[in-house]
Amino acid sequence: MTKGEAGFTGTFTDIVARRPGGMLVTHQALSDNPERYRDSAVRGIRELLGVPNRAPVPAHSIECVRMSRTVATRALLERKGERTVLAITNGFAQALRIANQNRPKLFVRNIELPMLL
Repeated sequence: MTKGEAGFTGTFTDIVARRPGGMLVTHQALSDNPERYRDSAVRGIRELLGVPNRAPVPAHSIECVRMSRTVATRALLERKGERTVLAITNGFAQALRIANQNRPKLFVRNIELPMLL
């Protein structure tokens, strides 16, 4: 468990934002706080943008959203998650190499895949 700014103990949603001038700012919201909000990521975005609870989040002010929650990171670091195994047949050996089919340039014929870890 981690301890946040307000003294809460638990897991957090970490938010990193780039201001229009290029400056990076960070923020944390307690991942599970149903008394104050339903979704920690939306709460953090609201706090960074200064948007009140009931007001709509101005989508035009956001270019991209990527998520990171310390609950999953903590489970990995502390080895507290469920034991998992990946079993595949020989015919699917390339599944790890193919990965998620993310192709930023959809019609490029020569696809350069990133190196495997």
